[in-house]
Amino acid sequence: MEKKLYEMMNWPRIEALVYSEEDKPQEILGPHRVRGSILIQTFQPTATAVTIKVHGTDGATEYPMEQADEGGFYAALIPGKTVPAYTFLVEYDNGDRQELEDSYRFHPQVFGKKDLEAFEQGIHYTIYEKMGAHPMAIDGVDGIYFAVWAPNAERVSVVGDFNLWDGRRHPMCRIPKAGIFELFIPGLKPGACYKYEIKTRQGLPMLKADPYANAAELRPDTASVIADLSDFTWTDEKWLEQRKGKDYKKEPMLIYEVHLGSWRKPDPEEENGREFYTYRELAPMLAAYVKEMGYTHVELMPIMEHPLDESWGYQVTGYYAPTARYGTPEDFMYFMDYLHGQGIGVILDWVPAHFPKDAFGLASFDGTCLYEHFDPRKGTHPHWGTLLYNYGRPQVKNFLIANALFWTEKYHADGIRMDAVASMLYLDYGKNEGEWVPNIYGGKENLEAIEFLKHLNSIYKKRKDGAILIAEESTAWPKVTGALEQEGLGFDFKWNMGWMNDFLGYMHYDPVFRGYHHGVLTFSFIYAWSENFVLSLSHDEVVHGKSPMVGKMPGDRDSQLNNLRAAYGFMAVHPGKKLLFMGQEFATFDEWNEKESLDWDLLQYQDHSDMQGYVKALNALVKAHPALYERDCIPEGFQWINNISANENMLVFLRKAEAETLLVVCNFSPLVYEKHKLGVPFEGRYKEIFNSDHEQFGGSDVRNKRVKTSKKSECDGFEDSIEITVPPMGIAVFTCTEDKLPVKEKKPTGKKAAAKKAEKPTTKTTSGKGRTKKA
Repeated sequence: MEKKLYEMMNWPRIEALVYSEEDKPQEILGPHRVRGSILIQTFQPTATAVTIKVHGTDGATEYPMEQADEGGFYAALIPGKTVPAYTFLVEYDNGDRQELEDSYRFHPQVFGKKDLEAFEQGIHYTIYEKMGAHPMAIDGVDGIYFAVWAPNAERVSVVGDFNLWDGRRHPMCRIPKAGIFELFIPGLKPGACYKYEIKTRQGLPMLKADPYANAAELRPDTASVIADLSDFTWTDEKWLEQRKGKDYKKEPMLIYEVHLGSWRKPDPEEENGREFYTYRELAPMLAAYVKEMGYTHVELMPIMEHPLDESWGYQVTGYYAPTARYGTPEDFMYFMDYLHGQGIGVILDWVPAHFPKDAFGLASFDGTCLYEHFDPRKGTHPHWGTLLYNYGRPQVKNFLIANALFWTEKYHADGIRMDAVASMLYLDYGKNEGEWVPNIYGGKENLEAIEFLKHLNSIYKKRKDGAILIAEESTAWPKVTGALEQEGLGFDFKWNMGWMNDFLGYMHYDPVFRGYHHGVLTFSFIYAWSENFVLSLSHDEVVHGKSPMVGKMPGDRDSQLNNLRAAYGFMAVHPGKKLLFMGQEFATFDEWNEKESLDWDLLQYQDHSDMQGYVKALNALVKAHPALYERDCIPEGFQWINNISANENMLVFLRKAEAETLLVVCNFSPLVYEKHKLGVPFEGRYKEIFNSDHEQFGGSDVRNKRVKTSKKSECDGFEDSIEITVPPMGIAVFTCTEDKLPVKEKKPTGKKAAAKKAEKPTTKTTSGKGRTKKA
């Protein structure tokens, strides 16, 4: 090497590059102005020769580079005072030749001062536009910009097929004081696989998937995949505009919970062993079924990337990536767009409570407990075998808040259902004594998680786009759906886990013994309006030995079906929005198994097709009558008629809307009650419009086929009453039409009569003309 060039070499930094320890490669690699010339340096492991090819207006000029270190470090001085456009011509020891752009001649200006400050404070709500892998062009050259947060790493490199997964070839540049590493790699395109090679302070290299990656490989492979989310053309503008004006507390919400991988599977014999349908294939099939059944929304169990099928998506490794099991990000956009076009909302399950320990994921991401707590009493969940987020770290909180916003912004999600909120609120959730640490006040409340939830809900609501947040919260934590201004958590809805547990427990009893547990049946009405509730019969209730819904019912097969109709009917008329897990609408007798398709063949049998038709009719009933949804969230929408008939296993109540009142009779015994007297709210006519015992649903057809006219006969504390036939093990719903008879005016007497007569003009009728004239 010539002396002038030799003296310019920074040998300690070159050694750091060779030994893969350099975290500021831009300070040595790439072009630098020195002494009236341009010094260009590059590190090309396994190269035998490197030439600089300068591209000018008069053609290309080549400058051979000198090898400064046998590890693959090359340098050259080229004339000029401005950095030209150039490429490297590289010859490798295997005889291969490549022309490469130099990543280090580009200086992306992606993170500004305000970006860094906002991320450090945890309030950069579009950080996903900066972090991750994004197509961009610099100086007319296309490539991919990478950025990752790894503040405690000694060095971070981008690795992939494009550089032989060699961490020496593309070390990233540390942004001072931010803990962020960035690099622009020209020539890369969407579809390429990559990871980050992170060298810890202990000198150990680790391969990590990108926390902000927009796509990932199909399991069991774990690399991130470069994706471009800007190419898809959305057509759901009308849906989104209508959504802005929705107040879902006053709208019908009938939610069909779906696991995409097992709702319907390809026939392996006909599909060459293919495991899953794609998002694009599922969209028309699912939309047609959901519309036919009358559901308003589907709720997808987590579609974020996850390594283990058996986790059902609740142990996430790719928070910003739709799972590759069913296709690409663009395919999932198509799915969302298609369902919106069919008038169906889509709610996504989301898991901000914990994450798995997989080595390629977030665990010990930069060699330290970056996303989790260092103290295992705070950072691990012993029963789940997962790690808990450190909500007190602003960048971690930012990662999660931005992620919830990401699914609404980029994929037009109509809502987020947040999993395991109770485990976030309580420091001792699922832990034994000694496995948790009290908060600064000595309590078990997770103050940092509470602040995180309030922060997220406040930002989510500021969008004012009609998207909602739902909490799966299983405790009596107050004001989960309360306003933030009133010390609430700010969710729009909360799953009513108490109702689910109590009601399923009640239904499990033989009707002979249900009278002893009548209080369990009525208890939910005591707190029904303390929160905005969703009544949920979810996937959690039909797995792991719990049996499917029909299997929870007592008695023989016919009794089980009758009980199930009564249960679904009660759910439909109970205040609150509704959610039912797939397959339960046609009474599948097998527990749900994520590895198998729903048994659609059951619908060839009358019992199952009748149950499917019954659920369809229930959904239609709810949507047709505002009394069953308009005041779900306020007590004015409900009134008891009789809640004390424990011996009869019966409840009678009203559901009310501004312009409608419905009378509901629920009978949880197999007995028929003839000429059963019920109090009614006013004098009028009561017409049965729905009966779960109808023969079309598989019932015994005990119905009230004629309109009932009330009588002045006191019952249940009301002046008026009717007599009906109460169907066995079922519900009956009646419309209530008030008879508003004209009030008869009392005839005046005495002086009042004389005065009245004096006021009245006399009239005379002309014979034969039928006309009245004044005299």
